[in-house]
Amino acid sequence: MVRIARIAHPAGVAFVAVNGDEAAEIAEHPFGTPTFTGRKWPLADVRLLAPILPTKIIGVGRNYADHAKELGNEVPAEPLLFFKPNTSVVGPNVEIKLPAVSERVDFEGELAVIIGQPCRDVPKAKAASVIMGYTIANDVTARDLQKKDVQFTRAKGFDTFCPLGPFIETDFDPSDVRVVTEVDGEVKQDGRTSLMVHDIPSLVEYVSGIMTLLPGDLILTGTPAGVGPIRAGQTVSVTVDGLGTLTNPVANR
Repeated sequence: MVRIARIAHPAGVAFVAVNGDEAAEIAEHPFGTPTFTGRKWPLADVRLLAPILPTKIIGVGRNYADHAKELGNEVPAEPLLFFKPNTSVVGPNVEIKLPAVSERVDFEGELAVIIGQPCRDVPKAKAASVIMGYTIANDVTARDLQKKDVQFTRAKGFDTFCPLGPFIETDFDPSDVRVVTEVDGEVKQDGRTSLMVHDIPSLVEYVSGIMTLLPGDLILTGTPAGVGPIRAGQTVSVTVDGLGTLTNPVANR
């Protein structure tokens, strides 16, 4: 199995394996070696949801040197971690809602890692064995509140501030892929994962040395330079080569 999605279909919600234009229902959950129910739908007849609902979302700040520089920050010697609540997750084409308490909300396109099994103290050399796959994320951030609070919880925690999708790719090499963010079709970010300060095996080792990771947990790997504000009425799209495009309209809360 390569491509996994989570869908709304006429009878409910399901995990599916996507093969071309067809979605085949997975029984129970997609971790390990999934089994299938036999039910299938044309992809055009279902709605894509966020591909995973994580127990926890671990963000990595300043993991691209140019992004740290554009915000006037030093590159940390160790990964700079923060949490986003799982209630911030939305799927493709769902509105990002701008809160009235913030005057500047920014997009942050990035690659997301999905953990596939319970794990702790994972060495870099074994990181790939605990990763289920990869998807696209937009780490939406109320920049003014981040500066005001001098920590990230409120700025990154609003509902709708973690769009995910459209799919999970389980057979994917994340070491050097292009990450592009567009607002209303205009390119704002254009980076490559090879420019990460701390690569994905290092992040898995570091995070799992602090906390137990569970199936479906998400590690957001950081954003390239070029972040900027979004306004109601705009549309923001994040494209990662090999993963597709995650698009969300923007509206006031």
